[in-house]
Amino acid sequence: MTAGDNCRVFGGGAYCPLLVGLLWGSLACSVLGDAVEVIELGNNWMITNQNGSLSRDDQTLPSGIYSAFGPQVLHSYNDIDLRWLAYDNWTYSNRFQFDVHHYKRGHINLTFHGIDTVSEIRLNHQLLGRTDNMFVRYSYDVSTLLQTENLLEVVILSPVLAALSRAQALDKDGKSVPPECPNKRYHGECHMNMLRKMQASFSWDWGPAVPSAGIWKNVELEIYEVAVIRDVDVDVRRNDSHWNMHIRCYLDAVGKENFYGRLILYAVELLERPVVVETYVSKSISFLAPVIEFDQAVPIEKVVTWWPNGYGEQKLYPLHFTLKTWIGADGPEIRSKTKSHKSVGVGFRTLELVEVPAPDGLGNTFLFRVNGIEIFMKGSNYIPSDILPELQGNEQIGHLLRSAKEANMNMLRVWGGGVYESDYFYQLADSLGILIWQDMMFACAMYPVSDDFLSSVREEVRQNAKRLSHHPSVAIFVTNNENEAALVQNWYGTFSDRERFESEYRELYLANVIHELKIVSHGSRPQPLVSSPSNGKASEQDNYISRDPQDNHNGDVHFYDYLKDAWNPEIYPRPRFASEYGFQSFPGAYAWQRSKNDDDALLPLLNHRQHHPLGNIPVITLVERHLPLPMPEDENYPNALIYFSQIAQAMATKTETELYRSLRDTPHNTMGALYWQLNDVWVAPSWSSIDVYGNWKLLQYWARDFLAPIAIVALYDRPTNSLNISLICDQLQPNTRGLMVTANVHLWSQLLPRNSTSWVVTLRPNGVQYDKVIPITELLNGDFTIYNAFLEFQLRRGQEVISRTYFFPASIAAAIGIEDPGLEYEIASRTCLTTGNVIRNSISISIQVKRPAVFVYLELLKPYRYTLSENGFMQTTPMHVVYLTFDATSCARLLRKSDLRVLTVNDFMK
Repeated sequence: MTAGDNCRVFGGGAYCPLLVGLLWGSLACSVLGDAVEVIELGNNWMITNQNGSLSRDDQTLPSGIYSAFGPQVLHSYNDIDLRWLAYDNWTYSNRFQFDVHHYKRGHINLTFHGIDTVSEIRLNHQLLGRTDNMFVRYSYDVSTLLQTENLLEVVILSPVLAALSRAQALDKDGKSVPPECPNKRYHGECHMNMLRKMQASFSWDWGPAVPSAGIWKNVELEIYEVAVIRDVDVDVRRNDSHWNMHIRCYLDAVGKENFYGRLILYAVELLERPVVVETYVSKSISFLAPVIEFDQAVPIEKVVTWWPNGYGEQKLYPLHFTLKTWIGADGPEIRSKTKSHKSVGVGFRTLELVEVPAPDGLGNTFLFRVNGIEIFMKGSNYIPSDILPELQGNEQIGHLLRSAKEANMNMLRVWGGGVYESDYFYQLADSLGILIWQDMMFACAMYPVSDDFLSSVREEVRQNAKRLSHHPSVAIFVTNNENEAALVQNWYGTFSDRERFESEYRELYLANVIHELKIVSHGSRPQPLVSSPSNGKASEQDNYISRDPQDNHNGDVHFYDYLKDAWNPEIYPRPRFASEYGFQSFPGAYAWQRSKNDDDALLPLLNHRQHHPLGNIPVITLVERHLPLPMPEDENYPNALIYFSQIAQAMATKTETELYRSLRDTPHNTMGALYWQLNDVWVAPSWSSIDVYGNWKLLQYWARDFLAPIAIVALYDRPTNSLNISLICDQLQPNTRGLMVTANVHLWSQLLPRNSTSWVVTLRPNGVQYDKVIPITELLNGDFTIYNAFLEFQLRRGQEVISRTYFFPASIAAAIGIEDPGLEYEIASRTCLTTGNVIRNSISISIQVKRPAVFVYLELLKPYRYTLSENGFMQTTPMHVVYLTFDATSCARLLRKSDLRVLTVNDFMK
């Protein structure tokens, strides 16, 4: 390729094209003048294994060995059968031409934005350097090495063998770092914690071992003479009259000389004229830590405040920065490549983590206050959108984040075993109002503390913190996932050398990760947490290794209990904030069909992909408590197990989430519920609410209801045999006129309610109205028993049902009166709407029943990503309409009834 074929002006950010068009009509042409240039080296790569027996040419970036040589790694048993790819070493090579004479002046940087992971880089057979951290950007001065014809080579070592080598070196020194290997059920690889790469790529309890290797981000030639803007951080604070922006522009500089610069800020929606920072025209900038720092005030009346989803607008203001730099007091030379640009979107909001003595007198609160309003954080945990880093694309990320918004979530936790997500991820979270709890990438392990390892970690934290910090969506940084709990609860045998491991824990997270995060300390963001779960502020008295990091009276908790009845609210803790909890289910039967070979038996494949140490026992045990699961030898067992697992998961997560939401205004003061987990990386048993194809499981549909801004909750209290009715309201100014609750008594054998009771209610703005406690016997008496009847509670305004919930007083499997519902369904109408290259198919499905249909489940048997207006619902009326939508390249006018699977619990009653 010719390097100049992919040339652009140095700069970035979501708002750059808009501002360029508005402010500098000639900027696009300045690439031939004084602007820094960036040349993409994204095409014409060749990948070859160590002995040369395998190769692929004409490859584009981003790239990885699995996407190039094993794209079917998630199919059938290929997670095992293609594992050999991760045991080889691989060379990426690129031959490109470069106009040496045209670029004879200036500095030329070769920048790798992401290499996965351990590699050696050569240009024209000269060693440039070695990499060992996939989260770090590596840059090399190649000004004197470039020729007209160039050969760039990146030799990437087997991640499995590289990790083993480092583990063996630590063992030799008597400093082994557990865990060595994952549970055998994971079919995983060992020593993930030896490498600074996506920890989940060596396997997890929800994901396969696909030890990736490749160039997972862009490779660029950056041509400039002095310095460029790399990142911008904006810390916004508010007083009575103004918002103040404390702005830091982080620069990358070349050479070993201090330099000068002029920075211009354009904020067309906030400021009447550009702001010119002249401070460094006469005062030099240190090349050792090049940063331009200044303050800019904006009158309050100019600003629309940024709010989380459900509380207001997500207004973002574009800021565009132009930097001109030079060496020497005489100013820049004409046509020298010294001008760079950077654009960011800024939201104006305040955010505090409030940790003060709790109402119950035990420990501290743990709640987020945004713009002065205490907000209950409701959402989920986010894992990487693809197990292969190079395939983590915008389309899937966009679908997942929009699904979170549609389900009324306002926070996602980016979990510490994945990756620091892309710029697009955080920009979209900004625009959707999804707050981000950002783990640093350390999870479920102890880690080395060698000088080289810590140096790499410090650079990782610096680079990613600077890149992410300006986003209004980034609510808090946390240095690790579960590592404090793992240490003090002896998950990995650390008690054998506890003093060493505690010392190393503090050295890594306090002396290094937290220390580096201080560079992005914000007045509008809480100080970082050391771990999750932790005791938060109370951890300080224990020097951040507490006796019980899962203390319900401080900080956040992770809760899992697979031995008890997960539909029973009594089993759950009463914490300040639940940042992880959940229950497994299986993806739909059609997803399994898409993921297996024709000759693969379903249940053995499902068992192979079940990585939970207890296997399927927790799922089957919970299902058998409540639902009529057939015998394993029965033909309908696999479909029943899959379908019932989703019902069991949805009900368990609904119960736990509703409990936490209902505890908001009690002395427990629970103020957050983030279930595990939002998304999946393959078709497998997992805790996710959205499968790998982007299709919603029942949990996601139900979450849209149980996370709704206004919701009615009916929680069973076993000691009193009664229901606690609560009305949850996240709205700040709800309409409370004409509200009432209706309690309907249904018989399993008949449509429509058999008895109803209504009463007038109100809502508590941004809080919980504890409405009443109703003894079960007050509703179920006479002809109504716990076996032949169930209860429905509706929050209504006139004929409008705002929210509903059900209570099933006995095991559904033991219910009396559930019979064949006589269900019939028809495709009632179809419409197609063309938008760009995509056709939105909208289909209405009418469902008729003669008796109550229990948890009606619809599944589209076509390879589309689809959504339904509802799923897993109780049909107690003769007619109901469900709406199906999906995008396709054509109008699916030939969609037939046989392309849909419709199931009910009734189908499996004995």
